[in-house]
Amino acid sequence: MLEAEELAKGIQDCVSKIVKTREDKVVKGEVDNFGIDFLGLLINAYHDTDENNKLSLEDLVDECKTFYFAGQDTVNSLLAWMVLLLASHGDWQEKARREVIEIFGNQYPNSEGLSKLKIMTMIINESLRLYGPAVGLLRKGGSEVRLGNLVLPADIDIHIANVALHHNPQLWGDDVHLFKPERFAEGIAKATNYNTAAFCPFGLGPRTCVGTTFAIMEAKIAVSMILQRYTISLSPAYVHAPVSIITVKPQHGIQVILESLHHDA
Repeated sequence: MLEAEELAKGIQDCVSKIVKTREDKVVKGEVDNFGIDFLGLLINAYHDTDENNKLSLEDLVDECKTFYFAGQDTVNSLLAWMVLLLASHGDWQEKARREVIEIFGNQYPNSEGLSKLKIMTMIINESLRLYGPAVGLLRKGGSEVRLGNLVLPADIDIHIANVALHHNPQLWGDDVHLFKPERFAEGIAKATNYNTAAFCPFGLGPRTCVGTTFAIMEAKIAVSMILQRYTISLSPAYVHAPVSIITVKPQHGIQVILESLHHDA
């Protein structure tokens, strides 16, 4: 308990220091606002004179922790499983590499090119379907709702097992457990037969993850830069053991062998 409290205090002190740096710049006249990024909006709410809209320091710190965790742990999970799947499916690795080289050559990925990565997008979607970072979504019913033959009372907590949806053969076919990025060749809508709830790695509705686009962009950049430089193969030491610890992780890590594409590297 003491260690947990010490860690919590350390995180709060770190965020408070960042906030104070922003505040000091405004006080010194170096800038005229706290910024228009997410942190800037939070600091504006922290200084709001309207008590109904005002954000406490504790709330500000909690929001920062949520975004840091949600933005780091989930993308790490996605990248880990993408690397595994590409290492296990050399044909798709080569298809993705050809696409990356065709669009970027040996240059750093850019925003214009990222939007053209069709094969990479298919691989990302299939990776999210097979090993989505979140195994379920939690929602609270605001009012009584009838769901088929069920009546859900108000204020009930609902757990939506999206991992079950993503592995349902009635939705995806008998090859549901196979890595087949071609499912998404014509987009998500066609892949799900226009059933929105069949594929929801980032949630659904108004509470869909606000970082979806950013997460996909991060994954595209990271994997593109790996494929530009290395071939990936699976190590004999790898033991397949997905485990859900907040996000879906490889229990024993993912051991791969990287071979440089450039002999002088």
